[in-house]
Parts: sequence; C-alpha cells; structure tokens
Amino acid sequence: MTTQTIDGVSVNTQANVYFDGKCISHGLTLPDGTKLSVGVILPSTLTFNTGAPEIMECVGGSCEYKLDGSSEWVKSSAGEEFSVPGNSKFEIRVTEAYHYICHFG
Repeated sequence: MTTQTIDGVSVNTQANVYFDGKCISHGLTLPDGTKLSVGVILPSTLTFNTGAPEIMECVGGSCEYKLDGSSEWVKSSAGEEFSVPGNSKFEIRVTEAYHYICHFG
C-alpha cells in the first residue's frame, strides 16, 4: 500500500538538494523520533551512499536500482519498496519523476 500522508511530523523546511537539483528532499521527524525524508528524483542515473540502512518506498513513478556488489537492475514502482544496507551504496536509474519516502534504519 502506498503511503499518501504522514501525520504529526516536524518538517525541515530547508530542502536537501543533491546532484544539481536532480534529487530534492525534505527531512521529517515523527513524534517517536524516527527520521524520514520525502522527495523526488528527476530523470537521471545517480549513485547514493548510505550511512544507516535505508528503505526506499516508492509513492509515485518508478525507478530501477542496483545495490552495491550486484550487476542486476531491479524495477520498483508505486507501492513497492527496496532495502539498502548501511555503509553501502546503490545506483538508481529514473526515466520519469520518482517520488519516494526514505525510511532510515
């Protein structure tokens, strides 16, 4: 099921802008202290590094991703998610705007 709204959060109003504007997100903090970011990736192929483990939840559009050490591109569409280990990296390939929620573990 695709997340439509997130209630009761604190929002960092300063956007995180990566890769010359190809990825823009806002940080959210839930009442229990859980951190998320909500954003969009515009058409591009990008490489992200992770500190903590992440779950990328697709809420609109689609992408293909490739985890570090893999040679396989996997599609993720609205309502789907994929996990990325901490202290790792992943490539993401987007041909239409990919709207996401990043859950930090």
